[in-house]
Amino acid sequence: EIIAPVLSLLLRQLVSYPIIVLSACAYVLRLTDYLLATWHPTTRPATLEADPPEWRWLGLEVRRFEVTDADHATVEFVARSKLGGRAHRLQEVSRFTREDGRWYYLDTQ
Repeated sequence: EIIAPVLSLLLRQLVSYPIIVLSACAYVLRLTDYLLATWHPTTRPATLEADPPEWRWLGLEVRRFEVTDADHATVEFVARSKLGGRAHRLQEVSRFTREDGRWYYLDTQ
């Protein structure tokens, strides 16, 4: 009785977690086409400009990851970067949704 819900939760996390990591990698690699393709159509901008080449991403720390139900997940993270010798820190809580078996970035809380 207890194992089935826990296993189900773990499997949902394993399915949704990669989109979060891939999104972070896409920002680092400036893959704007990928970012737009994995951004939910209801919140996606028409265009997305890549970060300037001198922008350096230094790290990503996932602080909290929560599967709220079978088709929704939330992640809190801190991304560190540097531009022109100045350090930057972005802390965000992002929401993801799954439609037709595919995960999309929805928005930031």
